[in-house]
Amino acid sequence: GPERRGNAGCALPAAVDIQPACLGLYCGRTVLSVNGSVETYGDCGVCPRGQRTDDNKICRECMGSPDRYDWLYLGFMAMLPLVLHWFFIEWYSGKKSSSALLQHVTALFECSVAAIVTLLVSDPVGSLHIRSCKVKKLSDWYTMLYNPSPDYITTVHCTHEAVYPLYTIVFIYYAFCLVLMMLLRPLLVKKIACGLGKSDRFKSIYAALYFFPILTVLQAVGGGLLYYAFPYIILVLSLVTLAVYMSASEVESFKDLLVRKKRLVVLFSHWLLHAYGIISISKLDKLEQDLPLLALVPAPALFYVLTAKYTEPSRILSEGGNGH
Repeated sequence: GPERRGNAGCALPAAVDIQPACLGLYCGRTVLSVNGSVETYGDCGVCPRGQRTDDNKICRECMGSPDRYDWLYLGFMAMLPLVLHWFFIEWYSGKKSSSALLQHVTALFECSVAAIVTLLVSDPVGSLHIRSCKVKKLSDWYTMLYNPSPDYITTVHCTHEAVYPLYTIVFIYYAFCLVLMMLLRPLLVKKIACGLGKSDRFKSIYAALYFFPILTVLQAVGGGLLYYAFPYIILVLSLVTLAVYMSASEVESFKDLLVRKKRLVVLFSHWLLHAYGIISISKLDKLEQDLPLLALVPAPALFYVLTAKYTEPSRILSEGGNGH
């Protein structure tokens, strides 16, 4: 008799508990109504856009704003199309530097306007601020991989943007970039690129029609990986491209660098990328520690120029021939 009563007593708290546990890493209950301090929750499922689950599996509105690292990541994703635009404009413009310069300026204008419009249309609409959820771990970017199937047959779909809006805002930006390019660039190229051949003048635009879909797939598949790896990607790529450019331009001394303005522009833009990478890695949390690191920015270029004469291929070949 008493044992049964004890069991019943133990079962009571479970009966008072309103709903069964919410399964899945990203499933949560939406708040249906708030009456004073009492909240009523819906069924366990997907959180609405702009919300993510808290520790108690309740969908909560994201009220935070992106931290410095988030902004640096968005800056990197915004830079990618611009750098590719500039590269292909330079690649296809040949010797006509005046038409190339105008196209460079237009590309910068397109990407800047696209970035501002993207921030304005993001929540809160009409302001350059955005509200966001905090990125806690890599799986936040890939919620579609964490849909639970409690009975191993039916899957509860809880895919939502846990990193709101860092994942989708990049797609919106790329869409605006593409639209602005298609509106502005063909007219400009038609007007100014008289010296170029008929087929060459639109090649930089065709290149963009290839690289935008590639960038979109890259963000869709590798968004989370890029979020954690982008500072190192910037540093490695900017070092490699600077070395390739200097060897292709046959820069062997400081005088070679100063001969043409274009070389200085390329050098300084690479230095900016180096600095961006260093800032992204250090996040400038401790200024007195991290700012001296920026003194390393010119180091790779100086190292290249100082050692270029020792690695001259003709010299190595001649020494090999002399039996040294």
